[in-house]
Amino acid sequence: LPIEIPISYQEIAYCLDKSLTKIEAALLNVLEQTPPELYADIVNRGIYLAGGGALLRGLDKRLSDKININFNVAEDPLHAVARGTGVALKNVDKFPFLMR
Repeated sequence: LPIEIPISYQEIAYCLDKSLTKIEAALLNVLEQTPPELYADIVNRGIYLAGGGALLRGLDKRLSDKININFNVAEDPLHAVARGTGVALKNVDKFPFLMR
């Protein structure tokens, strides 16, 4: 039978910590390989989080603190990926690198 067991935010955060640490390491690795002119744009504009993971409370602050770049949650993050994909498909001639 289904049962309800209350769990705290801290318990969920503890379970996600290893995965978030891997995400931080991957971001740092990508940023280390980023050309200087693009890196400057990223530092100036920040990085936007999209998708369901963007809704994890405090993720933007944790990443900002760890990576020293401003992280923001996209407006309507659950639909942002689909909207962005739609824009890319409508403008595929401007994004040929997406069609590999």
